[in-house]
Amino acid sequence: MTLRVTLDIFSGRPNPVVDIDAAQAGAILERVGPARRIGEGEDAWPIAPPLGYRGIVFEHVDETSEDDLPKTFRLIGGALFGLGLAHRVADDQLEQFLHGSTGPFAALDLEGDFFDRVAAEATRFEELRGTSGRPVRGFDLWNHGHPPHGDRDHDDDDEEHHGRERCRCAPLYEPAWWNDGGLRQDNNNCYNYSTNIRTDTFAQPGRAAGAQYAALTCPDVLAGAVADEVIAVPNAGNRCPHEGHLVALVVAPGFDFHWYRKGRDGLWTHKPGSTAATNVDNAGQPIPDPRAVDRGPYVDFCTFMVVKHGHVKIE
Repeated sequence: MTLRVTLDIFSGRPNPVVDIDAAQAGAILERVGPARRIGEGEDAWPIAPPLGYRGIVFEHVDETSEDDLPKTFRLIGGALFGLGLAHRVADDQLEQFLHGSTGPFAALDLEGDFFDRVAAEATRFEELRGTSGRPVRGFDLWNHGHPPHGDRDHDDDDEEHHGRERCRCAPLYEPAWWNDGGLRQDNNNCYNYSTNIRTDTFAQPGRAAGAQYAALTCPDVLAGAVADEVIAVPNAGNRCPHEGHLVALVVAPGFDFHWYRKGRDGLWTHKPGSTAATNVDNAGQPIPDPRAVDRGPYVDFCTFMVVKHGHVKIE
């Protein structure tokens, strides 16, 4: 039995992944449990912020497993979620161990402060979740193939959008197409989504041009995107371009990058890593301007850019 464990933390970069052999996997799954089922209204719920820490994902690589757990499931906030699974974890110290510096991800070549930053983001999630018994607002990470809670396709004729600038050249917001719970969702990230180009490669700025960013800073990631022929328009001021569509680059300094794109109705949407495309920020609110919403750890707003359809090549 091989157990694949993914730390779901990034939006632009591929997440850290380790494969654990049968002996280690058995010890971890014994600590998983699960324990008792979660009742509706409890303080753990399968909703998390789109950006930042989104828990630990487990996948049985083998076709069959010796336990009764689903093939894929998630641990976050001391709770387990998956097909037929909404339970407390048996060992409430397991999650902290798994994302910590002595856990399985320590074997990877990660930057020096990586585990401190993950711990800070896990703490941020706990603070957002709170102790009120209410779920964290955001989007449903476990509802693969369905729009997030409260999410729907934008309607240009909806009364609530009257008076907002229309962006007629922008891509349609089609969450159900991206959120297939499989190949498209898992292998296309925020850069794919913002450029509206499916590659199934978790595209990286500059890689197609042989000029991938060297550091996770605004200037470096921006230069990579420019090499891909995305056009920098720092003075766009959240206005729709005459040609192409508007995107925005933000960075969690030294850690990760993220992209948003402006839709036809003037609102912004995004796709955090391999999770669902969504039209809300980390506070569960619509995104009229990515400069002034809850972006979690992505504190540096870099610039607006324009994607001219048919001009950009990414991989």
